[in-house]
Amino acid sequence: MRARLAWITGLLCLTALLPATSARADNPIVQTIYTADPAPLVHNGRVYLYTGHDEDGSTYFTMRDWRVYSSSDMANWTDHGSPMSLATFSWADANAWAGHVAYRNNKFYWYVPVRQRSTGRMVIGVGVSNSPTGPFTDALGRPLVDNNEIDPNVIIDDDGQAYLYWGNPRLAYVRLNSDMISYSGGINYVSLTAAGFGARSGNAQRPTLYEEGPWVYKRNGLYYNVFAAECCSEFIAYSTAPSATGPWTYRGTVMPRQGASFTNHAGIVDFAGGSYFFYHNGALPGGSGYTRSVAVEKFTYNADGTIPTMNMTTAGPPQVGTLNPYVRQEAETIAWSSGVETEPSTEGGMNVGFIENGDYIKVKGVAFGTGASSFTARVASGTSGGRIEVRLGSATGTLVGTCNVAGTGGWQNWSTVTCPISGATGTRDLYLRFAGNSGYLFNLNWWQFTGGGGGGNLLTNGAMEDGTTGWTSSGGSLSSATNVAHAGSRSLLNSGRTASWQGPHQNVTAQLTNGKSYTTSVWVRSQSGTPSAKATLTLTAGGTTSYLQLTPAQTVNANGWTQLTGTATVSWTGALTNASFYVETAAGTDGLYVDDTSFQ
Repeated sequence: MRARLAWITGLLCLTALLPATSARADNPIVQTIYTADPAPLVHNGRVYLYTGHDEDGSTYFTMRDWRVYSSSDMANWTDHGSPMSLATFSWADANAWAGHVAYRNNKFYWYVPVRQRSTGRMVIGVGVSNSPTGPFTDALGRPLVDNNEIDPNVIIDDDGQAYLYWGNPRLAYVRLNSDMISYSGGINYVSLTAAGFGARSGNAQRPTLYEEGPWVYKRNGLYYNVFAAECCSEFIAYSTAPSATGPWTYRGTVMPRQGASFTNHAGIVDFAGGSYFFYHNGALPGGSGYTRSVAVEKFTYNADGTIPTMNMTTAGPPQVGTLNPYVRQEAETIAWSSGVETEPSTEGGMNVGFIENGDYIKVKGVAFGTGASSFTARVASGTSGGRIEVRLGSATGTLVGTCNVAGTGGWQNWSTVTCPISGATGTRDLYLRFAGNSGYLFNLNWWQFTGGGGGGNLLTNGAMEDGTTGWTSSGGSLSSATNVAHAGSRSLLNSGRTASWQGPHQNVTAQLTNGKSYTTSVWVRSQSGTPSAKATLTLTAGGTTSYLQLTPAQTVNANGWTQLTGTATVSWTGALTNASFYVETAAGTDGLYVDDTSFQ
């Protein structure tokens, strides 16, 4: 979205149309580009959101790549860029449309409709990756299935049988084999009846409300098919069935015809004890049926299992928990933004760029605790730089610090700047407002606060970006890994472990206060296998050694990161002579990657 004048003009119009509370709006989820056709997936304590990408200024469904975002709190979303595009499929030439991702066999399968170059027909291809954020490669080198229809969706039933649903104008499915890239039997077509999918009037070619975009899933023994209904403009409706293949019974409207887009597309997941409904609209400036934006609402099923009717909102769902400012946070983790864009960073992942005077990023629910004393940012500038204004509550809210950014000699020549912070306490919405001269100012890769008054991270090099500094191993070999990182460019790898209690550890004896509660956050993945990992504190006081489990044990694997979190009160009797923070497994000796660790 580099047509900035159009953006600013549209934003002013949007602001005028929305209620006064819209300054705190968090819907749509992404403001840096136009996104469409949401496909959420819950994996290892995060929601991964797979979307299409409407090109700026489109007057048709002009889409060339797919995007991935993720969140652990349903408010702040991390941009993982584009791990798959039309170029992934050498046999496709257009229409990177609505897809769906399924996890099986320790792999992620992305089913997408594309136009086959040799035939001009719409077919379903499959991308595959070992990571939820990619990169994805063509799993077959050819289409999986071809009937010139679109909008794939996969459900894996309790008995292990997977089904691929798709279709417009028909509703089709195949039974996928366990490899997820082949199927048994032929294409099955669901009988579209008024009883099953609602009655449409005035269109003999389409006698039911079913239009496209099936989202099939199972909950409490009941199968749901949520779909886009009766174009144009579409609303979201749903049917239910006693099995994955029907028979279906029409149940009514989930979301009525609303918003500036004449299409809609649904996705539903359960996460952190809540249920979430994803959809798209045309709510951003310049938005339309061809320049759409993904949004989300939290909802509660009715007691009988039916889905309530929901309306589009600008507020979005409440935040799950808070965000920890004392571990490194990627700049592209955003609740709301104005003016900025994202791009791939030479240091890995994405960075925020194309920053101009007055642009800002909002990060929701930042838990400063007793207070922050400094702010550090990773920046690069091909010009003379500018300033980062650290504000609370709004883009013009309380100014708690200002970091000056000088030119670094290039937009990817990275440097670290630090500035003092005063007045950042409690849990607040953080706004990073950018200021300077005209033109692009600088790029921002990540940021982190340092605590004051005991509110900060007690661990040295918790982000693992300084190699193994501050860390030792109680067994095996400890190294800095550059090929795998939760955020940034490095993590710690403890390989060659010979006992479950061996892991990366750090002495925190001098930092502890008797009787105080401490909160732990650590991201872990295995080098191989699926061990159960946990963070532990060993205390030696008065000649006695004890062990305090800091986080519940969670299963980790080699295909993604798992966050271990917990709060524990630390106490001892006698003189404390040693206290060590470490990460271990409940059993086994699998190698462990550890990153972005906080103990505060």
